[in-house]
Amino acid sequence: MQFKVVNIGCKVNRVEVDAASAQLIGQGACMTHDADADIVIVNTCTVTAEADKKTRKAVRAALRNNPSAQLLVTGCAAVMNPEWFEELDARVHVVAKPEIATKAWELLETHNGTLPPGGPGDDNTLAFKEHDVALRTGMGFRTRVGIKVQDGCNNACTYCIVHVARGESWSVPFEQVVAEARAHALAGVRELVLTGINLGAYDDGGRTLADLLKALLEACPEARFRIGSVEPLDVSDELIALMAVSDGRICRHLHLPLQSGSSRVLAEMARPYDAAYFLALVKKLREAMPTISLSTDIIVGFPGETDEDFAETLSVARASAFSKIHVFRYSRREGTPAAERSDQVVAEVVAKRSRELQELGLELGRVDAQRRFGSEELVLVERVGQGTTESYHPVRWVSAAPAVGELARVRLEELGRDGAFVV
Repeated sequence: MQFKVVNIGCKVNRVEVDAASAQLIGQGACMTHDADADIVIVNTCTVTAEADKKTRKAVRAALRNNPSAQLLVTGCAAVMNPEWFEELDARVHVVAKPEIATKAWELLETHNGTLPPGGPGDDNTLAFKEHDVALRTGMGFRTRVGIKVQDGCNNACTYCIVHVARGESWSVPFEQVVAEARAHALAGVRELVLTGINLGAYDDGGRTLADLLKALLEACPEARFRIGSVEPLDVSDELIALMAVSDGRICRHLHLPLQSGSSRVLAEMARPYDAAYFLALVKKLREAMPTISLSTDIIVGFPGETDEDFAETLSVARASAFSKIHVFRYSRREGTPAAERSDQVVAEVVAKRSRELQELGLELGRVDAQRRFGSEELVLVERVGQGTTESYHPVRWVSAAPAVGELARVRLEELGRDGAFVV
């Protein structure tokens, strides 16, 4: 069986579909980018109205570009509106992510009349696994491997529908996470990224994200760990202390979603902190780890956002000295409280604010990179001649580079025009 993946949305989405892909490969299937794929897996997103549009466009394109393939549509948009996808074409099948591999083989048998060697239940599947974990390594997978440890969200931000699509927060069992990380570390993966919809809410019988990281550091001495996006209120003193003493084995980089620098707007978003709390957290992190790199998400044009509110966002961004800002133009998502508001910000104003914040983000990124001149960081080589520092800055080798997958110690001294460190 040949299968192709079309992934839309967050890092958790990518990790989930990578896990399904690894399972299929372990059962004898082959990942392809060709139009003659037997199965096309479309992993959908519904976080914004724009994501919804992109998802529907992707499904239509997959039907058009793969005329003989069966489509497995999964993910948040499929959960929210399965009927729309199923009514689009008889080749579309909405399926939950844990069932992707089973459904793919079932469809292949139904439409091709035979189940080839390597399908579910065949003994040779074990040859593709280590410690009963389907490894996400090799061609088609990223060098940096993500491990999903948490799903769902108990928050209800007024612009967001994900808590409806994903449900309440739950955590992957502690021992399962450790076993999966250990298997990948033994297979040669040198950076593992912990991911979740609300990662900082991890709680398995009272064992927290900090407890999990302690166990992972001990179980995987060959690897370093990167923490995905963590909500400000979930950054505990225990987590900060552990990062500070890990000597880079937990990357001194955090992605802290700010969303707005205006406390008034944060309250209307139902975000459970204000600007002062966020700035105090940034100060605490920098005192514990002076070299830490902080990236963020910011929404511009939330309903009712004034020029003064936006000015406060710019001010908090500068004070936080972010290394990267992911700028999102507010997108009216049907079914959320914010979408019902009558004080939507006009598109031209949203676009202007977006450009201004993006320019600030580029400026702050350069400043953060420049302050690292003369220092050394471990760089994960992700592609030939390209890598990523502990602080999440890109690196480009102009001469012979270490092998892909290695962690190489690099002295940071020069920035190229593309914003990458040149080595």
